[in-house]
Amino acid sequence: MGRTLPSATQVILQEEAAFARFRRALRRSDQVALDDLFASARQHTAAAQYATHALPFEVFLLAMLLEEHKEVMKLRDRMESLSTTSNATPITLPGFSHEDEPHTATESQETEEKNG
Repeated sequence: MGRTLPSATQVILQEEAAFARFRRALRRSDQVALDDLFASARQHTAAAQYATHALPFEVFLLAMLLEEHKEVMKLRDRMESLSTTSNATPITLPGFSHEDEPHTATESQETEEKNG
């Protein structure tokens, strides 16, 4: 009989439980943020099943990063729409130029080739 691997849902619950003492040591505001990160990872448990080549926690970190990046993209679009509707000067963050940011994988590869 073969060995049954735990599902991605079981693994993320185990990882979350393993961090319980760490979570308790955090300030309340940080606990809320950590809970939110784990919730972000749980949104991608179906996709995590297909990342068997990676360590489970790496997959969950990538899922957390994906959700954070989606939020950044949403905020960036919101800032752009606000600056175009108000005819104001576009807002730029220190050290960040939106025009320099590649928008597609192809643009990213082209940028790397030029700089590489």
